[in-house]
Amino acid sequence: MLLLGFLLLVMMGLNADVMTSYADEPVKAVVHVMAIAIAGIAVYLGHARFVERQAGNDLGVQGMRRELGFGLLIGAGLYATCELLLMALGVYRITGLNPVSYLVPAIAMALSSSVFEELLFRGVLFRSVEVWFGSWSALAVSSLVFGLSHLANPQATFEGALFIAVEAGILLAAAFMLTRRLWLSIGFHFAWNYTQSAIFSGVVSGNEAAPGLIRSTMKGPDYLTGGQFGVESSVLALVLCTTTGIVMLVMATRRGRIVPPVWKRAGQGM
Repeated sequence: MLLLGFLLLVMMGLNADVMTSYADEPVKAVVHVMAIAIAGIAVYLGHARFVERQAGNDLGVQGMRRELGFGLLIGAGLYATCELLLMALGVYRITGLNPVSYLVPAIAMALSSSVFEELLFRGVLFRSVEVWFGSWSALAVSSLVFGLSHLANPQATFEGALFIAVEAGILLAAAFMLTRRLWLSIGFHFAWNYTQSAIFSGVVSGNEAAPGLIRSTMKGPDYLTGGQFGVESSVLALVLCTTTGIVMLVMATRRGRIVPPVWKRAGQGM
């Protein structure tokens, strides 16, 4: 699993280089990132098949369209709800619209982050911890590491990283626990980042903001706007995403999808 994690990190680095190199050619950036994403999925499945001797069902075709579709709809809906609430509070104001072409550049960013971060944090880290220590420990560890990894972003804050650990860590891990596949969490992740950047022109997890479809202004307290880290660091995102994640955790528990620690499994076997 360490080898797989290393390979995925290398490919994430390639994506970053591609997006930098083709910053002025967004269509080429999307094509290259898509190719690397497909290669990353192939590496993941190859590792499952030839190293783990498993079928790689967490990226299985069964249920893919439904789960990916639900993830895209709910992820976009969660972020749009945050912005609608900010609009109702007078914090977020629309000042105009940019050309539709402004929707293109964020595709590469959202595709790269959703595919590789889900493969790495849920596919590798979560599963590795769960095998030994069970689902709840895997949820805690993967969420914390996922949140703290965002401290590497240009305008990152420790508060923002903790918000990510709670709201997104729980949401994305719960999506995996509920379905035992990665498609739902990939859909959540892609739609949130893409809607935030491409449509609402927001700051994504402390990265530099890029203009999207909507020209806007946002003025208000940091606990509502998220400050320089973005809406992920707002109480609105914390409440909405964490609540959605808890609902999925309850569903996963009721469906018997929770894996106990290895010592409890051994005791049950005896």
